[in-house]
Amino acid sequence: MTTPPTPNAPTSDAPVPDAPVPDAPAPGAPASGAPTLDAPVPGAPASGAPTLDAPVPDAPTPGAPAAPTTSTPPAATATAAARAQGSPAQGSPAQAAHRARAHSFNAAAAQYAANRPSYPPALFDALEELTGRPLEGARVVDVGAGTGLATARLHERGADVIAVEPGAGMAAEFRRTLPGVPVVRGNGNALPLAGLLTYAQSWHWTDPALAVPEALRVLRPGGALALWWNTEALDVPWIAESARRVDRHFAGLNLSAEKRNFDARFADPTGTLDFVHREIRWSRRVPLDIHLANLGSHSVFLTDAEERAAAFFAEERRHLLAVFPDGLVEETYDVHLLLGTTPTA
Repeated sequence: MTTPPTPNAPTSDAPVPDAPVPDAPAPGAPASGAPTLDAPVPGAPASGAPTLDAPVPDAPTPGAPAAPTTSTPPAATATAAARAQGSPAQGSPAQAAHRARAHSFNAAAAQYAANRPSYPPALFDALEELTGRPLEGARVVDVGAGTGLATARLHERGADVIAVEPGAGMAAEFRRTLPGVPVVRGNGNALPLAGLLTYAQSWHWTDPALAVPEALRVLRPGGALALWWNTEALDVPWIAESARRVDRHFAGLNLSAEKRNFDARFADPTGTLDFVHREIRWSRRVPLDIHLANLGSHSVFLTDAEERAAAFFAEERRHLLAVFPDGLVEETYDVHLLLGTTPTA
């Protein structure tokens, strides 16, 4: 994998390989995988909703059932509900900023791929437990796949996985990293049939008014929509202190709320799907440079002024060396998994 750039000053001109599109993304979103924190941008929504300039995805798979009409509220209702949850209004400065953040991963795909954390085996064990099916042989569509962090784990478990990624930079890095796994340019608004749809670190870039009905259209009976995010474990003192420094740096943004908005209402403002929530804690130990490059691969820093970001990371390095004098950082994460299953008949 590409050697991560020294993160004293992560910038938007990072190498151009893969970035999550939306986790993320990561589909009707991602603009994946993505997010949060930040995942690349998938499932780009229609007019006004955050999107990427990805090529128009393939038309819906022939023979696929028509989009549900009776069980899904009108898109306008869903969009209004999504906005009530804090999505930026069309044409607003907040929406322009959201779009810029969603696009930012494509220029930093290599940095993203080299430094972002992957996902623990327990997450994929939970997917099998909650769906009642093994991943081996399962038809999985990973939307907002970004650089393929989640796709690689699904592939290792034996899933028949197809990646969907809207961003050119992220898709290029994906192909470099996972040459044997198919990836198509597209989003969550037009997908192939699947038994399991996954959005790793990318659902927050979607427009649920479009992504939820499309998920219901392409999922087989008894199929599942799985959304998950790596989030910092804020009960760990040094992580909480670092998060407060980031919040102060971006005082105009409510980053803490972004990172903790993982309830079913956020996932599906229409209330069409019933989600089960599972939380999984895990950790990794990495050099300080990797930790800072990981932090710098989030969209808020990728869109920050270069000199301003450089000053922040120089100060952050000083703080963290006081906690980890050997230069090895113990990152602790909580993976939030939301899984909704479609009716079996």
